[in-house]
Amino acid sequence: MSMLQPPGLGFTVLHQKVELDLDFATRRLRGKTEITINPLFKELRIIRLNCRQCKLKRLNVNGRGVSVKYNEPYSGYKLHGLSEVHQYHQLRQKIEPQLRNPPEEELLITLPKSLRIEEIDPFSAEAHNILLSRNNGSTKKESGDSSMLAGTPLSKPGDDQAARFTPLTIFIEFTTDNVRDGLHFVGLEDGDLRYPHAYTRNSMFPGAACALFPCVDDSSSRCTWEISIKYPRTLGDALGKAESQMNGIVNGLNGTQQPNGTQPSGGNQSEFSVGAEDQSLDMSVICSGDLTDEIIDPSNSRKKIASFIVATAMAPQHVGFAVGPFEHVNLSDLRETDEDDKLGSNAIRVHGFCLPGRADEVRNTCLPMAKAIDYFTMTFGSYPFSSYKLCFLDDQVDETVNLASMALCSNRLLFPEDIVDQMDNSTRALIHALASQWIGVNIIPREPTDLWAIVGISHFITDMFMKKLCGNNEYRYRQKRTADRICQLDVNRPSIHSMGALLSLDPTELEFLSLKAPLVLFILDRRLAKASGSSGLSRIISRIFLNAKVGDLPNGALTTAYFMRTCEKLGHAKLDVFFQQWVYGAGCPRFLITQRFNKKKLVVEMLIKQVQSDQALDRNLEVDYFMRDVKEELHNIYAGPVQPVFTGPMTIRIHEADGTPYEHIVEIKEANTKFEIPYNTKYKRLKRSRRQKERAAAAAGVEVSADVQDDVLLYCLGDVLQSEEEVADWRLADWTREDEERMSQESYEWIRMDADFEWIGKMIINMPGYMFLSQLQQDRDVVAQFESIQYIATQREHPLISTILVRTLMDRRYFHGIRTAAAEALVKNAKDELDWIGLFHLEKAFQELFCFPDSPMTRSNDFSDRAAYYIQCAIPKAISEVRDHGGKAPLRVKRFLYDKLKFNDNANNEYSDCYYVATLMSALAETLVTNVEPGGFNFSFEDDEDEEEKFKRDVVDEIERYRRMDEWISSYQNIYSTTALECKQRLAAAKIIDANPADYIQYVRYGTYDPLRLHAFNCLIQLGALKNAAVLQYFFFVLGSDPSPYVRENLVHLFGRALALIAIGETSQTQEKPQTDGLVIEQESSTEARQAELARTQTVPGALAALKTELGGSTTLQEALWHAITSPVVGLFEIRELLDLCAILYEPRTSLVVVLKYPRYWGVQHLGKGKLVFRQTNKPRTTPLSKLALPRAPAPPPQREDSAAMSTPKIVFKPKKPAAAPPSAPSPATAAPSTPSLDERRKLTIKLKLGSGSGSLGGGGGPSGSPL
Repeated sequence: MSMLQPPGLGFTVLHQKVELDLDFATRRLRGKTEITINPLFKELRIIRLNCRQCKLKRLNVNGRGVSVKYNEPYSGYKLHGLSEVHQYHQLRQKIEPQLRNPPEEELLITLPKSLRIEEIDPFSAEAHNILLSRNNGSTKKESGDSSMLAGTPLSKPGDDQAARFTPLTIFIEFTTDNVRDGLHFVGLEDGDLRYPHAYTRNSMFPGAACALFPCVDDSSSRCTWEISIKYPRTLGDALGKAESQMNGIVNGLNGTQQPNGTQPSGGNQSEFSVGAEDQSLDMSVICSGDLTDEIIDPSNSRKKIASFIVATAMAPQHVGFAVGPFEHVNLSDLRETDEDDKLGSNAIRVHGFCLPGRADEVRNTCLPMAKAIDYFTMTFGSYPFSSYKLCFLDDQVDETVNLASMALCSNRLLFPEDIVDQMDNSTRALIHALASQWIGVNIIPREPTDLWAIVGISHFITDMFMKKLCGNNEYRYRQKRTADRICQLDVNRPSIHSMGALLSLDPTELEFLSLKAPLVLFILDRRLAKASGSSGLSRIISRIFLNAKVGDLPNGALTTAYFMRTCEKLGHAKLDVFFQQWVYGAGCPRFLITQRFNKKKLVVEMLIKQVQSDQALDRNLEVDYFMRDVKEELHNIYAGPVQPVFTGPMTIRIHEADGTPYEHIVEIKEANTKFEIPYNTKYKRLKRSRRQKERAAAAAGVEVSADVQDDVLLYCLGDVLQSEEEVADWRLADWTREDEERMSQESYEWIRMDADFEWIGKMIINMPGYMFLSQLQQDRDVVAQFESIQYIATQREHPLISTILVRTLMDRRYFHGIRTAAAEALVKNAKDELDWIGLFHLEKAFQELFCFPDSPMTRSNDFSDRAAYYIQCAIPKAISEVRDHGGKAPLRVKRFLYDKLKFNDNANNEYSDCYYVATLMSALAETLVTNVEPGGFNFSFEDDEDEEEKFKRDVVDEIERYRRMDEWISSYQNIYSTTALECKQRLAAAKIIDANPADYIQYVRYGTYDPLRLHAFNCLIQLGALKNAAVLQYFFFVLGSDPSPYVRENLVHLFGRALALIAIGETSQTQEKPQTDGLVIEQESSTEARQAELARTQTVPGALAALKTELGGSTTLQEALWHAITSPVVGLFEIRELLDLCAILYEPRTSLVVVLKYPRYWGVQHLGKGKLVFRQTNKPRTTPLSKLALPRAPAPPPQREDSAAMSTPKIVFKPKKPAAAPPSAPSPATAAPSTPSLDERRKLTIKLKLGSGSGSLGGGGGPSGSPL
């Protein structure tokens, strides 16, 4: 596989060998690495590598010493000790180089002049060997196993990749004492009773691998790997040198992490003990690539060394491992016998690894994995590696992390055999991780903007297998729900092509891309299959995988242009317009469709109008997407322009009077498309009354007369509850005579727009309601049925609407998604003016399906039928939403749900009812909440209040009963406790019960199951508890010190959610309106106030202004947030998220407040004999001293000249006496006496005495010794 040069490095990496030694007791890492590079030019002098949090011990190139410059970034992530949150921008500037893609290199190696890079013949044997080592790894001969290289991609030889210079080998020895990124240890904290294990923290973005070992941390730098890991032999060996006391290691099979209360104590190795059974557990390593050797460490018999080889060129971010006491589960044994015989030796081995005690959950969760890998291999091409491994771990941030030939998975995905609800989500996540081995690991994006193709294809082939596993109805129903969700979200959003560069901003960016990209490929597949008659996108994907295997895809990097060319070549269609609209463009079309039958021309006249340009672009800010909108605003990321016209073919299916569907393909080219569709049937439409007679006759077993058999239309769905007794018992309604007359005049049954699902958009057609009913009952496509339910749900409430919906609900032949949608739509018809007909039908349906005959008592649960289980959960949820005109739930609704929860019986059910009970708990709590519609009134009377109060206590007691039950017998993932906290938070927010933070704080402490902790924190945030200084400080203390990266990252997101609630105004700190004598006095707000309130709910600048007003001055928040940012525990990407929060709340300041201590007075004590003792007193000096005035020497008196005295000079040396200070000079009280300096003391006064005696310097008269 050819190597692409990362920009500016001047070399490519051919091979890297890594040796790591893990110390569990000290949580340290020692390692060595050898990096073989191929220079791209002879003048290469500086080699740049990524290296973080490592201490370099030894480094050489080809065995020679070199000059090294290493800027370890984590040590530089510090500011002045007096810095505060307003200096966040300075810290952001420090970490910015490491956040780039690719990140800036920290290790610079300068080659000595004595090390010469020689040029070689690109066609020589040496260059050929270098090329082979680049493709196959340098240890092929050493391993002696050629089978592991089977299927390794080989590149075509060419001048662009031929080796021209001799390779260089860089040797680095390093240690890591404080691991913050790249590696995570679990189960080593005091009080943590989980099984100790460690694993790499890989990311889809560069920057994680270089925190583990020096490398070129760039996705485009791919090479072969040798990995050697030294690890403890047993669990006892791993913890033998720890200085803590443990009474046993247990792993909560139900997700609990409750400490047993034993306090850790210091001691030596003899004091440290684990259970004998746990102490003997063997440790193992699960690593990328293939195991080549496993030996006992010659220097330490308590350790083992495992060696692996990755023969396929991989980027550093796709290389990882896990070490722990794992149990092995051979998932290949779960392969069906016929598939095993069919594939034979070509069957890919699938392995599962988990912590002790969870093997059964792994078998149940991973049941379809062998079937999936066989399906992908047969459909899309050979698997790029020799085996596939899944390792389930604790504290995993993402559900799955995709590595070469393996996936690191979260234990949250595991579920036992008696759990139904978790099945779909876990299966889809694991299947997508497997699909990513083909596209995502083996094939990577060339540029970030090409990431949409990688994400889209991986999810597309995942959906293809899920279709095979779950059926076509489940597949199409999910696609329809996804399309509706995209139409709702894709407003003011960037295109999926430009979104690849934005994924690091916020997790919701990847969520949206994972929704839209595969659905764009789905409609592309539909259009290609219809246009060319080929197998659609499956063949194209297979060709791309094959090209990557044979080396036609340079570096295994896929581009948008390459993908489009392949689609055009194999699909035999031009796709420029499609890609311009759906890949490079943003938004979704909105269609307004009008239709009319022209009896004279016998044609159907239709007008299709696109109105997406007319829709209002202003939307209210949502709490779930607030942080994404804010970050895009801060980074100047703007939405793509609204496309006025989407073009392409649309299939219109008209079901005419004889029941025959006629398809017509119309090309949409303009915003307004008008056309005529010819009519084919000459027979009149059957009257509705005749159909009813036929259905009634069929229900009674009466044979239909021969004269009308030609007109009989087969009714497949919705024809239940037809007898007179059932109609009376269920209070069903029928069409009026006027409706019958109107229906008899129609010339066709219904019109189906976009029958082949080739568009992602919203379509509104002016079709009568009875045509939608015909579509619901006669169209077998689940998408058509769901569209009919959606239309019926929007109609004005009526007994006939309720009749249609309840018949849909009771017909077991409908797909369960259609039945649950009908149950949800029945709520609208539960009105007092209709005599609560919708509520009656919901209660009657539940009684008929799940209760004893003619009794409200529920039968013992039986969840063996999944469709029936979904209906059993959907009906109580729908009933809980019924409200009267005052916004209150009727008493019969409350009693109904209370009885179902209190008398729930799961004794004879082989499946757990924890999710069903959680649904009943949430529904029951919802009935206590009053939902007053705008303009509505809420009246209450004392009798009602007494009964409501009693019922409220009963409900709270029942919820508390399940919460206490969960403390003794844990439910799956503590679902009882989680739901109980959510219910109490919902009731407290609605002022039904008092908000007591202590109810939630008991669950946020360390040792509680992590998802339960996060739910408790979320409840505190929803109740506004972060306004409490103590809760706020504890929140950020946990965020900055918790050892679990899963907890820390989710707390960052929760705080962003808290900011959203305050910014939008849902938990505003505004004071309540004053009340006088029970009356609320409302004053008209000013125009400015209303504009500000509107701005904070619809615009990001308005929301940020309101947020800064409410939180900008909180010193507690500033100190707690800055303390979390400067914590030595949080990693680089967590620091980035916290700094983004600072940018939202605070303005940057380049100034810094400097704190200086006041000077203090000195005191002196005379001890006698010339001894003085000086001491600093506690008295501060707060005023500056006045300037010390130095005394000036007096002017000398005027000299008298005497010629006689000059005759005989004499030199006399006398030391100068200090001059006395003039009396006018001020003397400070605290100043010391003036003392001459050393220079002054050394000055001498020279006096000349002139005389005639001997020794005179010259002649002259005058008396001897007379002064000058």
